[in-house]
Amino acid sequence: QVQLVESGGGLVQAGGSLRLSCAASGAIFSRNVMGWYRQAPGKQRELVATITSGGTTNYADSVKGRFTISRDTARNTVYLQMNSLTPEDTAVYYCNGKFGDYLSLNYWGQGTQVTVSS
Repeated sequence: QVQLVESGGGLVQAGGSLRLSCAASGAIFSRNVMGWYRQAPGKQRELVATITSGGTTNYADSVKGRFTISRDTARNTVYLQMNSLTPEDTAVYYCNGKFGDYLSLNYWGQGTQVTVSS
């Protein structure tokens, strides 16, 4: 079992910044892909960014150049630095982890609310 605990959400004005953290604990495999997803009211959950255990990153087009995903392997923590936030970024942000040789073990955090006011 893996536990993912997010923190760092909140209310920010448009143009502001927030940094989300996701602390992982439990049976963490060396091969993994960690990511952030978000779900706005009335919309489907969508990918924001991912980072592999090797450090390769991937971003949704809507956040490229504004958001940065990173990880501290020693602390089993993944971060999402969000800059130049807009009201369209308002959503519940979820941490996701895929673990195991085939990345078949899939875990989610409980989510953290990010609200961007105009």
